[in-house]
Amino acid sequence: MTFTMVVAMLPWAGAAQAHGTVINPASRAYQCWQTWGHRHMDPAMQTQDPMCYRAFQANPDTMWNWMSQLRDGLAGQYQARTPDGQLCSNALSRNNTLNQPGAWKATNVSRNFTLQFYDQASHGADFFRVYLTRQGFNPNTQQVGWGNVDLITTTGRYAPTQNISFNVSTSGRSGHHVLFVLWKASHMDQTYMWCSDINIT
Repeated sequence: MTFTMVVAMLPWAGAAQAHGTVINPASRAYQCWQTWGHRHMDPAMQTQDPMCYRAFQANPDTMWNWMSQLRDGLAGQYQARTPDGQLCSNALSRNNTLNQPGAWKATNVSRNFTLQFYDQASHGADFFRVYLTRQGFNPNTQQVGWGNVDLITTTGRYAPTQNISFNVSTSGRSGHHVLFVLWKASHMDQTYMWCSDINIT
């Protein structure tokens, strides 16, 4: 599915609700919404995608509001105010299932790939910071913490627009990893964080 087709499928939301997420490789909540949102009552989810099933059972609003995983007023204290094991939920208790290790569906990527981000409200970005779990990290059994990720990309500013993409190098890693992305929006002190599961081939 192309980037244009994915964006065309996204639901409209009012400006107060509209924000964004990483759509490729899909963040955990977005992947669950994209795959199961239109058939979230399908019992097949329990066996075919057990991590999404747990997330929907715990709080379906996590998936319906996949674009609203934000905190206000962090004043640059991203690590100090985001405890280990809570990176994937952006330390939001309502999204805690996104922190749980397990068999999340992973997107296949090459060692150099293009990250695609959708900013529905066109907030723009002061910067993105992209982290990747270290070689040997096991997403099936370990929660993502600051001590098991490395910063691999920091971008500059982006003017307000809906579609942002930039290149990411996985620095020689291979296999199953978790990509952790931090977005500092430009319109106010508003910070978003997500995890995307990837398989580096």
